[in-house]
Amino acid sequence: MLLGVIADDFTGASDIANTLAKGLPGQGGLNTAQFLGVPQSDASSDIEAGVVALKSRSIPVTEAVEQSRAALRWLLGQGCHQIVFKYCSTFDSTPDGNIGPVAEALADDLGVNGVVACPAFPAAGRTVYQGHLFVHDRLLNESGLENHPLNPMTDPDIRRWLGQQTRHPVGLVPWQAVREGAARIASELRQAADRGERLAIVDAITADDLVAIGRACDSAKLITGGSGIALGLPANFIAAGEAKGAPPSRMAVEGPEAVLAGSCSGATRGQIDHHKKRHPTLAIDVDAVMRGQTNANQLVSFVLDNPGRAPLVYSSARHEEVARLQGVHGREHVAQTLDALFADTACKLIASGVRRLVVAGGETSGAVVSALELGALKIGPEIDPGVPVLVSGGARPIALALKSGNFGSLDFFEKALERLAGR
Repeated sequence: MLLGVIADDFTGASDIANTLAKGLPGQGGLNTAQFLGVPQSDASSDIEAGVVALKSRSIPVTEAVEQSRAALRWLLGQGCHQIVFKYCSTFDSTPDGNIGPVAEALADDLGVNGVVACPAFPAAGRTVYQGHLFVHDRLLNESGLENHPLNPMTDPDIRRWLGQQTRHPVGLVPWQAVREGAARIASELRQAADRGERLAIVDAITADDLVAIGRACDSAKLITGGSGIALGLPANFIAAGEAKGAPPSRMAVEGPEAVLAGSCSGATRGQIDHHKKRHPTLAIDVDAVMRGQTNANQLVSFVLDNPGRAPLVYSSARHEEVARLQGVHGREHVAQTLDALFADTACKLIASGVRRLVVAGGETSGAVVSALELGALKIGPEIDPGVPVLVSGGARPIALALKSGNFGSLDFFEKALERLAGR
């Protein structure tokens, strides 16, 4: 294995796995596999990039650090030359962590300073300028992410936000330096290291910026960022003759299908509204769930009663309703109960014969795939930016699409089910 990734959630893991498998146009990427949690055995020897998916974004800091260090030890044991700590392109975290503490712990273990921190993903509208994170044409704290139910992002100054989470000073490589290319970026990072800055925010507003950052990091032991930070990394290994470069193989799984949506993002709500026009949908009454009046068997029955019609079950709601539910039942209790409901539903659906499953929302996806215990997932073609086809092994493979809440086109759910079938 050449490159290892530690991802703090499952949709983010498939996002960066997609980036690594796809590579740059005309060059191809790395043979990539996604692992659900830290594996207990060695990876296949043909895997060039291994992505370890954790559910560590919103857990206690000490647990997140411990899990990430365990993933690091496994990846180094597979022979990885380079490690990427992948977090959300909207920097989902609180002033206490977990991005800063995990990044510093990994840097401590690898003995490095001047480590890139860049959540930019221009293809999805996330850019960083003068250390400030934008979502399309809005600052992060004006984009709707300030209403995130678990990690509300109320400050767009990522340097300042990260500085609250870390023991060491945080540096900045401004866009004026980035646009001069890889050599200047590398020089700025060395200077940051000399100043004792363990992490340095690096501006990026275009895909070319990310490629330049990747070239500057050709020998870096550790890089941190969103999936976009991996855009130029496969080319380094291909140019060095360590990887051949190839596009992801087409994959196809036929069989019954279902869509589960737990994200409350505006993008996912729009996708749900669009899907309702042509397909059966079931809105989960969260109050009824919290009172024990709605369970997984009822959701499974709805799906099985609508075969071949792309049935969708969702708990998504506007932030005002989310806030009301959290006020009545408690934020953590609501999140844990819904995660458990979706996980139980997914397991029962697979046991009932469902073979194509689309899941929207990082926390929901984490709960579902953790419960399914699928092991390593093969990375297939891209459905939409940041979302690839994922296929489990075994005699009866399962095809998955794990979508971060804000990702995907308006018709994503229907499109994803088609791609999972190889169409």
